[in-house]
Amino acid sequence: MEVHEQELLATVEVEAGYFYKIVDFLNRTLKPYNLAFGLSKEADGSLWLSVYEVTEHRNHH
Repeated sequence: MEVHEQELLATVEVEAGYFYKIVDFLNRTLKPYNLAFGLSKEADGSLWLSVYEVTEHRNHH
């Protein structure tokens, strides 16, 4: 069984708009480079773009 770990590399606050499309594009395009992108909305309405490095580990159970 493979376990996927994500290490947060960077986060930046962004303005609302088309960021969901950009995040989807980045995830599809940069997946071979073990990068993942996320977009989260905080309770105060602010949007945060995050970049993760994804690593795979074999689970020996």
